[in-house]
Amino acid sequence: MPESAPKPLLTIDNLKTYFFTDTGVAKAVDGVSLVVNPGETLGIVGESGSGKTMTAYSILRIVPRPGRIVAGSIRFRETDLLALREAEMNRFRGRHIAMIFQNPAFSLNPVYTIGHQLGEILQQHEGMSKRAAQERVTHLLKLVGINEPQTRVKQYPHELSGGMKQRVAIARALLCNPALVLADEPTTNLDVTIQAQILDLMQQLKEQFGMSMILITHDMGVVAQMSDRITVMYSGKICESGEAQTIFDHPQHPYTEALLSAMPRVDSPQHARTSRLPVIPGTIPSLLSPPAGCRFHPRCHYATEECQQKEPPLKRVAGDHYVACLYRGE
Repeated sequence: MPESAPKPLLTIDNLKTYFFTDTGVAKAVDGVSLVVNPGETLGIVGESGSGKTMTAYSILRIVPRPGRIVAGSIRFRETDLLALREAEMNRFRGRHIAMIFQNPAFSLNPVYTIGHQLGEILQQHEGMSKRAAQERVTHLLKLVGINEPQTRVKQYPHELSGGMKQRVAIARALLCNPALVLADEPTTNLDVTIQAQILDLMQQLKEQFGMSMILITHDMGVVAQMSDRITVMYSGKICESGEAQTIFDHPQHPYTEALLSAMPRVDSPQHARTSRLPVIPGTIPSLLSPPAGCRFHPRCHYATEECQQKEPPLKRVAGDHYVACLYRGE
């Protein structure tokens, strides 16, 4: 008999995370459903304001005020994360699901040494002694490519370079061997050479630790390098999702097509002849007052009057490929 497919590690169904402000309700995440399978990397891509980071914050239940999760479900294996009490969720964070934040300079505490703040996590979650925790921190710093880790554990974040801080952030995420790591723009503000090193390191560690990953980025080149599957978000909603190769070879949503056309291609004769890449006209709409119908229609050169009136449902095209477009493939 054929083997049954592995159960999903993470299942999100119709997640809605809204921000209640004096000027109205901003629907940052508006009906998002996705699945992460064991051992895979899911890339979530889209412009700033598309809802990528708030989706990750919702998973960890660290949505900042005045935002809150108003609907949907988030299941990690058999655990309903939205049903956990805060004390239970505190034990869950870091131990089962960890996060690499966008800017390690802000996520690392400036008043404590690297060894103190990473060791404290192990003492809290794993019950380690201070000495054992420091030994594991030193080992992990070496594992992520930091030279002289015995010296670095005694240093403060401001004494480290940007690339080294990001390596510390990666080590922190791996402290308790989590099954799932959420990586939010992990190479932002790093130069190109360091970006490549960090991405290679993350891929190696993912395979070594056998973990799953959600990679959040606006860079299609990064998701092409790292992701098994891709979810494209726009204005709080999913507009397309599927296997990475399928998304790149056969994009079915105009927004996905536009993102790909704006990606530099060294093998493209057209891009070799011109210094300008195509840009997506306009800007992402306000989450306080998104347009009716398809939210992308004001920027879409395929849009019709129907697109302005009817919101497209996310429908299966084939296999694991889903698209929210009234005229997909046409």
